[in-house]
Amino acid sequence: MSFPEFRLLAMVAIVFAGAMEISHAYDRPPPREDLFVSLAEDADSTTPQQIHVSLVGEDRMRISWITDEHTPAMVNYGTSPGKYERSANGTISSYEYINYTSGEIHDVVIGPLDPNTMYYYSFAPGSTPEYSFKTPPAQFPIKFAISGDLGQTEWTKTTLEHISQANYDVFLLPGDLCYADMVQPIWDSFGRLVEPLASKRPWMVTQGNHEMEIIPATHPTPFTSYNARWHMPFEESGSTSNLYYSFEVSGVHVIMLGSYTDFGPGSNQYRWLESDLKKVDRSKTPWLIVIIHAPWYNSNVDHQGEKQSVDMKESMEGLLYEARVDVVFAGHVHAYERFIRVYNQNSDDCAPVHITIGDGGNRGRSAGKYEEPQPTISVFREVSFGHGRLEIVNSSYAKWSWHRNDDDISVQSDSIWLKNLASDPACNKLEI
Repeated sequence: MSFPEFRLLAMVAIVFAGAMEISHAYDRPPPREDLFVSLAEDADSTTPQQIHVSLVGEDRMRISWITDEHTPAMVNYGTSPGKYERSANGTISSYEYINYTSGEIHDVVIGPLDPNTMYYYSFAPGSTPEYSFKTPPAQFPIKFAISGDLGQTEWTKTTLEHISQANYDVFLLPGDLCYADMVQPIWDSFGRLVEPLASKRPWMVTQGNHEMEIIPATHPTPFTSYNARWHMPFEESGSTSNLYYSFEVSGVHVIMLGSYTDFGPGSNQYRWLESDLKKVDRSKTPWLIVIIHAPWYNSNVDHQGEKQSVDMKESMEGLLYEARVDVVFAGHVHAYERFIRVYNQNSDDCAPVHITIGDGGNRGRSAGKYEEPQPTISVFREVSFGHGRLEIVNSSYAKWSWHRNDDDISVQSDSIWLKNLASDPACNKLEI
């Protein structure tokens, strides 16, 4: 499928979405057009593009970028502009998808790095611009920005602008990045779109259904593009797959699960999750957060009863409950919804808060219709694009807020203070 054909289908989806009934008091602004971000006019085939950084271990960062022609996989970096006391080398790879061949994908891990510090980096002094990123703090407070199902529409652009104003330390993306859906140039466009943010703060992502890109008999291998372009630190967490992993940052243990790879008892992911949870030291990382794509709790009409939600919940919910996970964030449903602490469909003060935030700006239609009456476990739901902010203030308390895109203004529409379960004596009777 060519990009013009893809765009035409997206426009059809926009018309369909605009005709849908939105069953909520908020009068949501209409969908906006898709974006395609081309290479800058002054760029050439050796210009680094699609730059993004991600956390690796306790004090390292992976810097990834693409060039159309060969350039060394080397990063020069330091704590002062234009002064690079250190350098690191990495790897170069590429992939093929039907008749598409990617550019050269560079991955370089740098460090050790100091916490809460601005670093300046360049790929070839004198021939590329200087970039910079800030490392997260060593301890609380830490701020996460969270938004799923980003896509690349004019709404995505607005969401990214609002996220850039959030003064966040780490960005979490619960799947469905660019909606390439087999049109590989869309991946390149997305990388250019998010580069202004992703090159400055670590972006930690997991996969969604739109990353699978399977074509039976022609390209049966799933996640080819995703795995090649977004290398996450799975090796460091003992995982054998880029589709699920964990990392620790500033007193928080974050688990990124894969909704679209095996998750049943006995599967590699299940065994890895059991092992990872046993390694969590709540005295060191009091907060425990899980990211999935397909939500386990959902009162929206869209995506009801899907295997990735129902079966994964049945398989893994008990593990998360016994581990006293504080919050579970999900995407997939193109709307926002927050639940109370819930386990096995019922209110439970020692269970995670489930939050659906698949509202980044996706190209698909809005999930504009909820089931009625509203379930008692669902406390806030609204159809709008937007993003969330999780500020973990200390080992006991965190503030969650959701900011909808009210036209081009970021409006806080929902917020709640969360208490850490590890600090609640009533919730520490069970051991994993």
